[in-house]
Amino acid sequence: MSKIVTAYVTAITLLIISIWCGAAIGSVHIPLEVLWNKAADETAANIFWKIRLPRVFLAGLVGASLAIAGAAFQGLLKNPLADPYTLGVSSGASVGAVMTIFFGLSIPVVGLYALPTFSMLGAVLTMVAVMSFARVVDRSLKMETLILTGVIFSSFLGSLISLMIALSGEELRQVIGWLLGSVSMRGWPFVQMIIPFVIVGSLMLWTQRRELNVLLYGEERAKHLGVNVKRSKYLILVGGSMLTGAAVAVSGTIGFVGLVVPHMTRMIWGSDHRHLLPLSFLNGATLLIICDLIARTIIMPRELPIGVITAFIGAPVFSYIFYKQRRSKGVRA
Repeated sequence: MSKIVTAYVTAITLLIISIWCGAAIGSVHIPLEVLWNKAADETAANIFWKIRLPRVFLAGLVGASLAIAGAAFQGLLKNPLADPYTLGVSSGASVGAVMTIFFGLSIPVVGLYALPTFSMLGAVLTMVAVMSFARVVDRSLKMETLILTGVIFSSFLGSLISLMIALSGEELRQVIGWLLGSVSMRGWPFVQMIIPFVIVGSLMLWTQRRELNVLLYGEERAKHLGVNVKRSKYLILVGGSMLTGAAVAVSGTIGFVGLVVPHMTRMIWGSDHRHLLPLSFLNGATLLIICDLIARTIIMPRELPIGVITAFIGAPVFSYIFYKQRRSKGVRA
């Protein structure tokens, strides 16, 4: 069995196991037979089909979206520290979502999809602003410049969110719920809400898989090899921001998934984006399903925000990647 076939078999197997564990484990035991016979245990069947399964699917879609967006951003910027969270894109998406809740914004035509639409718009505008400001400061777009720019924009956008929280009344509970990051009690409507954006955003990134491989050698060489660099950048930024915005709209801000999953996948299976993107998608779904399972069972009957679990995993990994990069630069110097 070739290495890449092993990678897909492993990723799919782990995802299936995580889906079953996420749906079956909890305060109420779910017997396997409810999958084909709801009458075997009606209470367990209702919990499984109406509460746990949509929660697992939503966690999987959010994790997959953030992971594939992170993989694309890292490839585009040639920077393993780039992800929707560190670049400030998640903060921009959060501002869009919170503004929608705070001001009661709606779009007559799209209805249910107003929240992810405004969240996606906030993510896209933030990504454009971060890239533009970073290029003005440093045309070479060094790692430190991008990260610091992301921190600056995240801080500013965080202050806007704090202002809306301070001014909010009845919306306060809902706003805080989004910001903590959770997939609890969302149901099938939220799964339906995110699916179109996941499909479109992922396909946009998938069409750029070969371009991402070429861009690893630099923009000039990519142009000589026939890549429309400007078009590729646009598609990657919009696709990644669309995925981030949709994920934040349904689950709130969940950090580090887009950083950890692509980096670990790249370390184990290689950096070919033809496989890195789909493998990151699968592994991101698995990771967030497991993190959500931990978040709701570790201190039962209470639940932790899922962002707390991802931060516990992501912060040490972020520190390790940063240390490794700085160390390697010091050695080369």
